[in-house]
Amino acid sequence: MSPHDPIIVSYQGIDPDISEIAFIFPGVFVSGDVTVLDEASVFPGCVLRGDVASIHVGRRTNIQDCTVVHVSSKDGPTWIGDEVTIGHHCLIHACTLEDRCFIGMRATVMDNAVVETGAMVAAGALVTPGKRVPAGELWAGSPAKKMRDLSVEDQAGFMSTVDRYAEHGRIYREALKAL
Repeated sequence: MSPHDPIIVSYQGIDPDISEIAFIFPGVFVSGDVTVLDEASVFPGCVLRGDVASIHVGRRTNIQDCTVVHVSSKDGPTWIGDEVTIGHHCLIHACTLEDRCFIGMRATVMDNAVVETGAMVAAGALVTPGKRVPAGELWAGSPAKKMRDLSVEDQAGFMSTVDRYAEHGRIYREALKAL
């Protein structure tokens, strides 16, 4: 293993399945039943541990620096849909993040919670176990609650972030090939 590689570990005979056109930053720890689809990007300091259940990371999703994605033997897998943005220092645990949702920096989404398509969890928010954040809403606070409906402009901003991070991932992937 080179210092330019992520740390990819089999867990009880199950290997992570990472697309050749995904980008996993060097030093990121990925173990067990983890699937990362095309053009997804996982940035420095992240941990994706699919040891007791599975983790799915959809296409063009970005998981930013120092985020932990884990699962639960009791409550099951973590499903992260397509074109999701997860900000820096988040905890995503045994939950579902549907397509094109946005999770702000240092937010926590707990077991059996669902963040629906196009919803936003604000920076620092705590989505407690079993909560459902409806499509098109912004939730904030600890515990998180609805703050307002999201505008068309808000949701367009989510896609701008997805596009930008997909490009960052592509650029880093190419730069590391040259080393």
